[in-house]
Amino acid sequence: MFSFMFLLLIVPHPTLLSSIYEAVITPQDPVLRMGSSLTASCKLSPELGLLSSTLYWTLNGERLPSSTYSVVTPDTLSVTLHRLNGSRQQSGDNLVCHRANGHVLAGSCLYVGMPPGKPVNLTCWSRNTKDLTCRWSPGGPGETHIQTKYSLRYKLRWYGTEKECENHSAEKQQYSCNIPRNLALFTPYEIWVEAANQLGSATSDVTILDILDVVTTDPPDDVQVSRVGDLEDQLTVRWASPPELKDILFKAKYQIRYRLEDSSEWKVVDDAGNQTSCRLAGLQPRTIYFVQVRCNPVGIFGSRKAGIWSDWSHPAAASTPSSERMQSRSCDTKQNSTLRRELKQFFGWLRKHTYGHSGVSIKLYDQWRVWLQKTHKTHNQIPQDYNS
Repeated sequence: MFSFMFLLLIVPHPTLLSSIYEAVITPQDPVLRMGSSLTASCKLSPELGLLSSTLYWTLNGERLPSSTYSVVTPDTLSVTLHRLNGSRQQSGDNLVCHRANGHVLAGSCLYVGMPPGKPVNLTCWSRNTKDLTCRWSPGGPGETHIQTKYSLRYKLRWYGTEKECENHSAEKQQYSCNIPRNLALFTPYEIWVEAANQLGSATSDVTILDILDVVTTDPPDDVQVSRVGDLEDQLTVRWASPPELKDILFKAKYQIRYRLEDSSEWKVVDDAGNQTSCRLAGLQPRTIYFVQVRCNPVGIFGSRKAGIWSDWSHPAAASTPSSERMQSRSCDTKQNSTLRRELKQFFGWLRKHTYGHSGVSIKLYDQWRVWLQKTHKTHNQIPQDYNS
């Protein structure tokens, strides 16, 4: 009695056998290059009592034409596919063998793609010397159509142990990785990218860099824009140095850009230097301007290379005062003569108001500009006091 029960336990039920082994597709889950051909066969289980001539094939749910079929034996039907395109999804294309009534007998995944190209354009930057982020581009055509693993690898140039960056970007098509900690600041690194899939592998050129040469920082804080008294064509911009670098030896270089409220075109001021304020001149009166500032930390701990520009700060805005006079916008010979008169006028005013002083303050220039814009005769005649 015991032996009989044991046999019942180890021998599968015929119905279970037929559901598991209805058919087998060969080859199973092949990996193929784009443009190649494939012949696959669907072999029926003898217990089904079906003829292979009654079957049909689908690829990704679409029925394949019968002209691609071939009855190999009464229980085996093959299909031949030419000039295969890349897989629609990295999980593979679904090649399925069906009964005449649509019932699925067996399936196989096709992985059609290309080996990875040599990764290129490897660039890296360190935010505040605390981490290192690298980005690259896939080589060759780029899209491999099958799952490809990219690994950023690095080591200290002369004696380090090879390591792999594990914090890869989760965003699709973002080929980047971040090393968040434990970086050496005064020893160069060797960094490269390895790409591999089931069809091949490739390695980028090795990049050698020192963390101190690729430092960037957060944008400047507390950007403020304000009027310069009643001057209708000027604004003052002030900002704070990035606090993350306050304890590091460096010389900041700043850049400013500004635009009109109703314009998308930015004008850039490259010569802001290492000051934390700047005056914008030659602006339009009674106009709102948006202003942004960014920072380049130059010479971190004595590095001879320029740093990397930060992102732009959040925009700040201010408006210039309104003008009480018409402004000429044309570029002609009359404007040149007007400019000469105004320069002569300014120097005469300067001699009168700075007599006996060794230096000229910017406030004197501001006073003259305020006086000038309120003078209705500025573009038409020169006051008699300065005609000599």
